[in-house]
Amino acid sequence: MNNKQRGLGKGLSALMGSVPGADQLRKPVGYINKEIAGSRPASEADILRIPVDMIEANPFQPRMSFDQESLEELASSIKTLGLIQPITVRRVSSGRYQIISGERRYRACRMAGMTMIPAYARDTDDRGMLEMAIVENIQREDLDPMEIAMSYQRLMDECSLTQDQMADRVGKKRATVANTLRLLKLPVKVQHDLKVGLISPGHAKALLGLEDPAMQERLCDLVITGGLSVRELEALVRKCREGSPVKTDAASAQAAELPEQYNRILTSVGRFFSKDISIRRNAAGKGTMTIRFSSDEEMSAFLEALESIQ
Repeated sequence: MNNKQRGLGKGLSALMGSVPGADQLRKPVGYINKEIAGSRPASEADILRIPVDMIEANPFQPRMSFDQESLEELASSIKTLGLIQPITVRRVSSGRYQIISGERRYRACRMAGMTMIPAYARDTDDRGMLEMAIVENIQREDLDPMEIAMSYQRLMDECSLTQDQMADRVGKKRATVANTLRLLKLPVKVQHDLKVGLISPGHAKALLGLEDPAMQERLCDLVITGGLSVRELEALVRKCREGSPVKTDAASAQAAELPEQYNRILTSVGRFFSKDISIRRNAAGKGTMTIRFSSDEEMSAFLEALESIQ
C-alpha cells in the first residue's frame, strides 16, 4: 500500500507550485493611492481608492428606494470584512466621480465610516452610463417589478432601443421584456400595490386581461382584502370578459374587517392627525398603513409621542 503523502495534505502551495505564473496569481489586486486618483489606472485590474467626498450619486439610478435595515446590515459587514466588491464609477469634471453601479455599497460604506472607497473607473458618456447602470441593476434581480418595467422603458426611450435590442442588453427573452413593459399600462393604484408587494406579478398579469381601469382596481382590492390566488383572480377576469356579473363590493367589505388590534392602532395614531389614516390588510396579514397629515406640527407631535415611549 502506498503511504506517500498526497498533494492535498501539503496546502495551497503544493497545488499551485507547479502552475506557470503561480506567483503572479497569488498577488493581491493592486490599489492606486489617493495621491494619483485623478490619473488613469495602470491596467484594467487596478482599482482607485477614492475619497468619499469626491464621489457623487448616480443621476440615472433606476432604484427608487434603499431598504434602511439592509443597508445597516451591509454597513456592519463592511466594518468587519471591508468592501469585498468595489463600486464602479466614471470620471466627471473637476476631478470628481459619479457612481455607475454600486450606490447601495457606497451608502453602506459611508454608514460604516469609510473615508476612502475602492472603485473601478470607467470612461463613458451619459448614454453609456445610463445603460450600464440600468442593465447592472436589472441583472442583480433585486429591483421590484415596477422598477424593472420603468427601467426597461427608460432604457428604450433614452437609448433609442427596440424591444429586441432591449432583450439582448438584459439577457431576457423578448416576450419577457414585452410582458414586463405591459405593467406600465395598469392604473397607478394597481402599480403601487404591485410595487409594495400587496399583489404578485402573476396577479398583475391577470389584471391586464381587462381593459377597464376601474374594474382592475376593484379586483385588485379584492385580491388584497380577500387573499385571492392568481387562479381565483384569473377566473374572475374571465367572468368579467364574458360579461357575467362579478360581486366585489360585498365580498371586499366582508374580507376587509380588521382584527381588534388594528382598530386600536387606528384610534391611537389617529389622535395626532386631523386627516384620515387607513390600514389595508389581506387575509394573510400583509398590507399597508397610510397616514395623511396636514402640517409639520402634526408629524412633530407624533414623533414626540413615539420618542417618549422609548
